[in-house]
Amino acid sequence: MTYNASDEGLKLNLGGDYVKLEDGGSRCQAETSSSCAVGGGWLWSLWWWAKLVLVILFVGVLGAVFFKWVGPFVMDKEIIPVIIWERENFSTAMLAILVFGSLTLFPSILLPSTPSIWVAGLTFGYGYGFLLTIGAVSIGVSLPFFIGSLFYHKIHVWLERYPKKASIIKLAGEGNWFNQFRAVTLIRISPFPYVVYNYCAVATDVKYGPYLLGTLVGMVPEIFVALYTGILIKTLADASHDQHTLSAPQIIFNVLGFCCTVATTVIVTLYAKRRLKQLQIEEETLLR
Repeated sequence: MTYNASDEGLKLNLGGDYVKLEDGGSRCQAETSSSCAVGGGWLWSLWWWAKLVLVILFVGVLGAVFFKWVGPFVMDKEIIPVIIWERENFSTAMLAILVFGSLTLFPSILLPSTPSIWVAGLTFGYGYGFLLTIGAVSIGVSLPFFIGSLFYHKIHVWLERYPKKASIIKLAGEGNWFNQFRAVTLIRISPFPYVVYNYCAVATDVKYGPYLLGTLVGMVPEIFVALYTGILIKTLADASHDQHTLSAPQIIFNVLGFCCTVATTVIVTLYAKRRLKQLQIEEETLLR
């Protein structure tokens, strides 16, 4: 057997017979594979868009059903009676004290604070509601931080049991003041459990200054979403209680406002999550 190489291809001498392998055959095979890949990619893209359209249609139908039947039922039977009871039994000053107190104490006992922010938006609107909420939150996140410092070693041991989750929050204790502030802000915006981080933060050796400021900045999107939800609930409840429908501009404004709020929250959350992942990778690279 002999091998004769040339520019045109490769010849194999098998018992006097020559078999010529042309480079064109390889090119043809490559072109065929490329064509299949392009065709498969086009079909996959079409299927992805088809699923997206189906999801949008499903969400649209579900939303229409909710606003047509479920929403009014819940509004008449649950929300409106609660709002009427609240207005009849509590003054505005009393509601401010209750909202402030709940936002101050709930994080320490691992209870969610979002319903209290709804009440703040429903009662006080954006301006006073935001000032009331941000003041109470600053105390509410400080108490677990100082309480957690009393159990520093126990919290540190607990974090060691979950190294993957702990690696995210440990970013808050790395670097200078600005790096800690940035990490805390991203953690607050990301889907990381709010009440858990309040106690775990101290075990990452983050300073109180960047912890508090990063928390307040990172919670601004969540606070505005909750305030807007409370305001929207009040608008719909008033319309339902007074037996009149919202005008077309009001409906458009509320729908667009709700969609923009949700979209902004999702975008900011995804960005924070991706940025945290990048910081985590950079930190692991430096440790190596």
